[in-house]
Amino acid sequence: MSIAALHDSRLLTGRSLRHILRSPDTIITTAITPIAMMLLFVFVFGGAINTGSSESYVDYMLPGILIITIASGVAYTSYRLFLDMSEGMMLRLRSLPISRSSMLWGHVLTSLAANAISLLLVIGVAFLAGFRAQASVLDWLAVAALLLATTLALTWVAVIAGLSAKTVDGASAFSYPLILLPFISSAFVPTDSMPKAVAWFAEHQPITAIVDSLRSLLTGSGVDASIWVSAAWLLGLLAAAWGISLYVFARKTRG
Repeated sequence: MSIAALHDSRLLTGRSLRHILRSPDTIITTAITPIAMMLLFVFVFGGAINTGSSESYVDYMLPGILIITIASGVAYTSYRLFLDMSEGMMLRLRSLPISRSSMLWGHVLTSLAANAISLLLVIGVAFLAGFRAQASVLDWLAVAALLLATTLALTWVAVIAGLSAKTVDGASAFSYPLILLPFISSAFVPTDSMPKAVAWFAEHQPITAIVDSLRSLLTGSGVDASIWVSAAWLLGLLAAAWGISLYVFARKTRG
């Protein structure tokens, strides 16, 4: 990305962030559902769930809640991009001497900032609910990097949905499978407690690798093989989603 494109992306990110600041309920709404889900699992269902480990249930399931938070947050990226496309904002931007890629990067960078705030809110409530991390400073940095990479990859998936959707509801509906996917992973219960076919799927889908990596880092166990699997999944998803997004955007704005 050129210096001019970086400058344009910064300006368009500022525009999107101002919209969020004028409507902070976006971030609050993004965080409320995962927080409510976390409190429900910890204080209602947690006592009946056997994770096979000595750690508290809030420690065990927090990584899955963080993934759900990201999945909820990126839906707003799809929604905002759909509005820009349908209301003619993209056409107005195209008439200006700015980089085309910055029109997408403005939304992507806004998603990273907004989701970071939502994740901090969820982690803060988790501490109030009894979460206790054994992570070192380096472990926390690795957690932040993994959450950032997950947000970036899923945001580019959201960009595809925002560009392709025909309605507002369709723009955000893609996030529902992303929110449900952690439930068929190791996020809330060990995969060996699932039926054989379901367990096979859970063990080989990307959310399990990401959740296991986050859990290992937060409990101070350090880096294990799951983090390399997570990196491979995220890099592959990011490359595919980014390429498809640019193709769809070029086709939608041709002319």
